[in-house]
Amino acid sequence: MRKKLWIWQLVLLVAIFAFWHVATHPELIPPFVWDNPNRAAFFFGEPVKIFKVIVEWFAGGEIYPHLWVTLQETALAFVIGSVLGLAIGLWLGLTPFASALLDPYIKAMNAMPRVVLAPIFMVWFGLGIWSKVALGVTLVFFIVFFNVYQGVKEVSPVVLNNATMLGATRRQLLRYVYLPSATSWVFSSLHTSVGMAFVGAVVGEYLGSAKGVGYLIHMAEGSFDINTVFAGILVLTIFALVLDFAVSAAEKRLLVWRPTQGETEQAL
Repeated sequence: MRKKLWIWQLVLLVAIFAFWHVATHPELIPPFVWDNPNRAAFFFGEPVKIFKVIVEWFAGGEIYPHLWVTLQETALAFVIGSVLGLAIGLWLGLTPFASALLDPYIKAMNAMPRVVLAPIFMVWFGLGIWSKVALGVTLVFFIVFFNVYQGVKEVSPVVLNNATMLGATRRQLLRYVYLPSATSWVFSSLHTSVGMAFVGAVVGEYLGSAKGVGYLIHMAEGSFDINTVFAGILVLTIFALVLDFAVSAAEKRLLVWRPTQGETEQAL
């Protein structure tokens, strides 16, 4: 079943690019579709030329320094934001007074559009990677934080009472009750956090940088090179999917104790 699903997903992907190719070549479609035959390729690019740009990037080695910078920024933002979100989420989830005290401030910071902080981070940290990391951390942190906080709050009182009656210490409750409950919520948020870390890195590069895939996209946009813009977007998408796959692999390894849907249905 899974192999068949992958085949259909591949067929859908090929169909999308085939439609894209046909739609951007006026000679392949009726003349009444576009009032200006060159407008489609100008605005939407041409898949063949986009893949040609990507091949030239990797064959000539031009993309590697830029991709390395973007991946560094993404990985650092992802790790730092996730660790901070996990630590602070656990702390506030287990400390009702601190949670009540800081609740309005956390909600205010979460409501703030973090993209507007990018120029401030550039003033604070310069045009290097750390201004992009800081922006990525602000995007990742709140996603992980709220999931961990909710995971701690969702712990069953019956489980807590039973563990306490059996003599579990606070440290044992944290290790064997709170952390397993929060871990499931953490991994559900990490898939979104990978994409947000990429967003932070690329937006930071777009606003001010000398390296990175976001910088390449910005330069291509300035010269109205739509094919290079889409090439950069596709490269970022592919590597975001690779990081998401790594998160899924880690999730399966660390949450091996969690029953699958089939096992749950069989138990019922």
